[in-house]
Amino acid sequence: MAAACSVLTGATGLILGRLARHRSIRWQLALVAVIPVAGVYLGATAVARLMFISAHDLLVMSVVTSVAAIIAVATALVVAAAIARWSEEVRVQVRRFEDTTAESESGGPPGTAELRSLSEELDRTRERLRQATDRERRLEDARRELVSWVSHDLRTPLAGIRAMVEALEDGMATEPGRYHRQIRAEVDRMAGMVDDLFELARIQAGVLTIAPEPILLADLISEAMTAIAPVAQTREVRLEGAVEDGLEVSVDPAGIARVLDNLLANAVRHTHPGGVVEVRGRLGESHVEIAVSDGCGGLPVDDLARVFDVAWQATPARTPEGQARGGGLGLAIVQGIVEAHDGRIAVENQPHDVGCRFLVELPV
Repeated sequence: MAAACSVLTGATGLILGRLARHRSIRWQLALVAVIPVAGVYLGATAVARLMFISAHDLLVMSVVTSVAAIIAVATALVVAAAIARWSEEVRVQVRRFEDTTAESESGGPPGTAELRSLSEELDRTRERLRQATDRERRLEDARRELVSWVSHDLRTPLAGIRAMVEALEDGMATEPGRYHRQIRAEVDRMAGMVDDLFELARIQAGVLTIAPEPILLADLISEAMTAIAPVAQTREVRLEGAVEDGLEVSVDPAGIARVLDNLLANAVRHTHPGGVVEVRGRLGESHVEIAVSDGCGGLPVDDLARVFDVAWQATPARTPEGQARGGGLGLAIVQGIVEAHDGRIAVENQPHDVGCRFLVELPV
């Protein structure tokens, strides 16, 4: 008799549960509490009626089971209402998910561990989305600045070339040979800027191809230091380098050579006369590390986060110290080449404001 009552109650619960599957969770939790209590109540009542017990004992048993059933159902309804309220708070949090300008609320709803975990994960995802939005906004601003700056950098030498050509045509040039050399230098500089733009476009489009081959890291660093040595000597900057013996990497030689050339050129250009530019190569636990340190005196914290942005330069002047400068694409290209090798690049200030240290990590 008890088994039959339990089966009947369970079947009824399954039917009601299927009908309420699209309703609020409070009804489903209440149903979960009601069905077992109802099964026990009906089974006990049915068995008690078949036993030789007095009417008073039957009444006592009925009162006890009824009170237990009421308490169980009330508790289930309270818990269900709380869970429904917590779920509503999570729904409101999800609704605010696209608003990346507002600050994320800490702590989350005071609900179950699962809901708190979900709320915290939403906060973390929302923060990542906000950072991605800010990064995309900075990238778009950098692109607009790049167009403006490159237009300026191309227009200025073109104006100079046109003036020199007109002087040559009118016979006003007192030193035609110097004008020819200057025109060639300006054309070479513009060609370099166009090449940088093309390389950056390939990197951002994800079509940059590399041809890795095993090569000694010491050879790459030595060639880069040899190429920059005349410039360093002119600026009274001392070059130092050290690489672990026999350290071999599988990289694209031309790509990593460009990375080293750019980092060393920047380091020499920004190091104060009498300073030191140091290059170190060593084997880490799971990567090869190349460190290029300079004596620039360090960068502001805000600038450290923008070093690799497209068109960023350490100074708003387009041609500081009377030197020809590019469009601020060098470090952005360096980052793209390193990431194409499945590596990473970072920059940090050295202690005591000596200068900056660029860290390039390449897979072993």
